[in-house]
Amino acid sequence: MEVSLPNSPENIHPLGARILQRADKEGMLNQHGGVMWFTGLSGSGKSSVAIALEKKLHAEGFLTQILDGDNIRTGLNSNLGFTDEDRLENIRRIAEVAKLFAHAGMVVLCSFITPREELRRLARQIVGESDYLEVFVKASFTACEKRDVKGLYAKAKSGQVTHFTGKDSEFEEPGSADITLDTESETIEQSCDRAYDILRARIL
Repeated sequence: MEVSLPNSPENIHPLGARILQRADKEGMLNQHGGVMWFTGLSGSGKSSVAIALEKKLHAEGFLTQILDGDNIRTGLNSNLGFTDEDRLENIRRIAEVAKLFAHAGMVVLCSFITPREELRRLARQIVGESDYLEVFVKASFTACEKRDVKGLYAKAKSGQVTHFTGKDSEFEEPGSADITLDTESETIEQSCDRAYDILRARIL
């Protein structure tokens, strides 16, 4: 006798139209949900810009949620490492969570290195083109190494950290980012304002 598993397609029945729809939630919040995905090297300023942007949006009455690499890896993705397969699963899970928040009408600010174009395409595909804004936070490996805000570059140099992006594994610069923020030539506040300008048009 053939037995189907609980998670087999024929046993999964999404709630669909029976639950409150996205438009109901966005109407209550008076905003459109969306995802702004910050990509760049460790120490480039992704989280700093995202935090500044969230505070700016909050002051204007927008409901937001930050998803940050370090926080996610201590909880939801604590079982993942930094192999190519684990990086892909890390991004897949994050994108699915971001999509759920966006469909609830929230503005989601995702701060993840996302080193390969393949990973960024996956995130864009899962979230959906109309909800996804990609931000390349640009800073050279040398500049990030000098900042070394988390001490990771020093650990990577001494061999305490492996699979380090920019040293042991490549970072592919995005070719299709919606906006590039050069944190070597502009302040966090300036980068925040430029990200705000492109995002605000989407969420109102």
